[in-house]
Amino acid sequence: MKSKILLILVSVVISSCKDNSATKELQENVSTYVDPFIGTGGHGHTYPGATVPFGMVQVSPDNGKSDWDWCSGYHYSDNIIVGFSNLHLSGTGIGDLADILLMPINKKVDLTKETTNRDELPFKSFYSHANEHASPGYYQVFLQDPKINVELTATQRTAYQKYTFANGDEQAVVIDLGYAINWDKALETSINVEDKNTITGYRYSTGWAKNQKVFFVAKFSKPLKNHLLTANSKIIKGTKSEGEKTSAQLFFETQSSTELLVKVAVSSVSIKNAKENLDAETFSEAKIAAENVWNTSLSKIKVESSVDSLKTIFYTAMYHAQIAPVTYSDKNGEYRLENDSIIIAKDFTAYSTLSLWDTFRAENPLLTLIAPDKVSDIINSMLSYYDTKKILPVWTLYANETNTMTGYHSIPVIVDAYQKGITGFDADKAYEAVKTTMMQNQRGLDLYKQYGFIPYDLLDESVTITLEYAYDDWCVAQMAKSMGKEADYKYFLERSKAYHHLMDPQTGFMRGKSKDGISWNEPFDPKHSNHREQTDYTEGNAWQHSWFVPQDVPDFISLHGSNEIFASRLEKLFTESSEITGSNVSADISGLIGQYAHGNEPSHHISYLFNSAGQPWRTQYWAHHIMETQYNTTPNGLSGNEDCGQMSAWYIFSSIGIYPMNPASGNYEIGSPIFEKSTITLTGGKTFVIEAENVSSTNFYIQSATLNGDAFNQTTLSHKQILDGGVLHFKMGSKPNKAWGVAITNNKK
Repeated sequence: MKSKILLILVSVVISSCKDNSATKELQENVSTYVDPFIGTGGHGHTYPGATVPFGMVQVSPDNGKSDWDWCSGYHYSDNIIVGFSNLHLSGTGIGDLADILLMPINKKVDLTKETTNRDELPFKSFYSHANEHASPGYYQVFLQDPKINVELTATQRTAYQKYTFANGDEQAVVIDLGYAINWDKALETSINVEDKNTITGYRYSTGWAKNQKVFFVAKFSKPLKNHLLTANSKIIKGTKSEGEKTSAQLFFETQSSTELLVKVAVSSVSIKNAKENLDAETFSEAKIAAENVWNTSLSKIKVESSVDSLKTIFYTAMYHAQIAPVTYSDKNGEYRLENDSIIIAKDFTAYSTLSLWDTFRAENPLLTLIAPDKVSDIINSMLSYYDTKKILPVWTLYANETNTMTGYHSIPVIVDAYQKGITGFDADKAYEAVKTTMMQNQRGLDLYKQYGFIPYDLLDESVTITLEYAYDDWCVAQMAKSMGKEADYKYFLERSKAYHHLMDPQTGFMRGKSKDGISWNEPFDPKHSNHREQTDYTEGNAWQHSWFVPQDVPDFISLHGSNEIFASRLEKLFTESSEITGSNVSADISGLIGQYAHGNEPSHHISYLFNSAGQPWRTQYWAHHIMETQYNTTPNGLSGNEDCGQMSAWYIFSSIGIYPMNPASGNYEIGSPIFEKSTITLTGGKTFVIEAENVSSTNFYIQSATLNGDAFNQTTLSHKQILDGGVLHFKMGSKPNKAWGVAITNNKK
C-alpha cells in the first residue's frame, strides 16, 4: 500500500513538473513580446500586417493615402482602411507595391466611378485601434462601416484573409488592381473569373520598380453567386476584364456561414506559377505555423531582463529584422528579371527588396549570426543580378534596379560573408563581381578613378559618395588579400584612402573639394542640409557624414591630429545644438542628439568610434543613451525609417553589447549591454552568451570583463570568437572605468 501511495506521489510530482515545464515553455514563447505596431507611427514606415520570416507575401491593411509616412500603406495616425493588399515594403522611404488589393463589403458598390482620392472610394471603412490586434504572422481588425471582422495570416508564398460578416448581411469582396500609392501606377491589369471559387489575373505597374509584374490567384472558400467586372471605369460583360485599371465585385452565398476565406498566392512569372505557389493549409493551420516559425526565428537570440518593455523592444526588433529581404523565386525556382527573362534559382532561394545602403551596416551582419543560410541565398541573388547587368545591385525591388542611394554596398555584404567563412556561393565569381563593379564607370566611379575623389563641381553628394566608394574599395582589397591577389589588394587598398582628399584638418569635417584638388566648396556650414540636390552630403550634412571611415579608424584619427582632438570633436557631435539649416532640409534627418541623427543610417556606427580613440566609456555612454532615447514601445518607437531591418539590427546588436562598426571586418566593437543575459544560438548547436552582472538603467559602464573565464580587456570581439561559443561576462557599474579596454585600444596606433 505504501509503495502504491509513493508511486502516486511521484507521479503527481512528475506531472506537476511537466505542467510547470510546459507553463515555463509557454511563458518563454518570445513572440508574445512582439508588437508589430511599433514603427507604424512617426517616420518608422512599418506595416502591422501578416508575413513570415523573409516571406514572399506581406498581407496588410492599406489606409489609401500617398503621403511619405504612408510608404508601407499604413500609418497609426489614420482611421480609414480601403483594403488589404498582398505586397508591402517594410520601413522604406519609398512608396511602392501595395499590389492586389482586396476589400470585403456588405453591399453593392459603384466601381465605375472615377476617383482621385480615398474619400471618394465607395468601399472604404473607418476602424478603431481598440478593435485591432497584431502579432507575428497574424493581424485582425473590425471594419466599422460594413461591420466585418477581418483576420490575416500568411505562409511563405500564400496570404490568407478571413472575413466574418454580420448575420444576414450581403457577403461581397472588391478586388481593385488599379489601386496604387505614391510613385506606383498600374499600366496593364487583368481579372479573370476562372470558376466559382477561383479568380486569377495580373498587375503590371511602374513606379520605383519600373517593370513590376505580379501574377496572382485568389481561391475563395465559398462559390460565387454573381460577379461584376470593370475595366477603365466601364462595366465589362463576361468573365474576364483587361485594361490599365480593372476591378471586380464578387458576391457569395450567405446561408451556410458568416465566414468567407480567401487564399492569395503571387508570382513574378505566371498565373501557373502563382497556382503552384498556393499552399493547402487552412487559415487556422497557417496561423499556427506562422506563429511557430516566428517563435523559432525570434529565439535565435534570447535575452533575459526583469524589464518587460526592453524585451518588447528587442523582440520586435528581431521581428522587423527578419521581414526583409523577401522571397522572390517561386516554388519551382523560377523568377523574372528586370529585362523580362525568366531564370531558375538552382539550389537557392532568390530574394528581392535589397535595401543595401541601409542594411550592409548591421542588418546583413546580423543575418550572418542568426540566418547564415539566408546570407548565401542573398549573395546568389546578387550574383544572378550581376550575370545580367555585369554590375552588382544598388537597391533592388522585384529584380528592378532602383539605383537609389549611394555606393555599391552589395560589396561589403559579399566580403563580410566570405571573410566569415559562409559558403554556398561561388567565391571566384563573387570576387569577379566585386572587382568588376568597382572598376566600371557608372554613378561617378569614372570621376573617382580620375581624381582620386569625386569633385563637388562635377557631381552632387560628392563627399558621401567618395567616402562610401573608399569603403567599398577597402572591402574589395580584403577579399583580394584573402584570395592571394596581391596586386589587386595593393591597388584597392590605396584607393580606399580617398577620404584623405576630403578631410579638412582645420574644421575637422569632410568637405566638398573642387576638381582642381585644392579649393573647398564655399561657403561652408556644417549644419546645412539640401535634400538630394546641389549638396555634398546624402540625406544629411557635414556633421553626420564626416565620420564614415570605418575601414581604418586609427588613420582617420591621425588626420584629426590626436586621440584627444578626435574624441573632443566626436563628443561635440552629440552635444552641439540640433539646429539644421537650409530651406530644403532632408526629412530623413531625424532622431537628433545634438547633430547626431539616429533616424538615418549614416550615423549608426559613430558612437562606437570612441573605442578607437582610447575612450570606450564614451561609447558606452552614448550607445546606452541612444537606446534609451531613440527606441520605445509606442507606435512612434522608431526615430526614423526602419529601412528593411537596419534600424532594428542596430538595437539588437547594441542591446546585447556589441556592434559591427566596420561591417566587413569580422569584428564587433564592445558597447554597453542592457540585458542581464543574452544567448545567441549558433549553427551546429553551440551558444555564445553575453552576461552583464549588475546591469541596470544607471549601471551601464563596463567595470571589467572575462571571456570564458579569462580576463578580457579589449574593445573588440571577433566573429570567430563568437562562433567558437562561450561566455563573455561583464561587470557593470554606474561610473566609468577609464582603465578598461584602453591599453589595447591605444596600441592600435
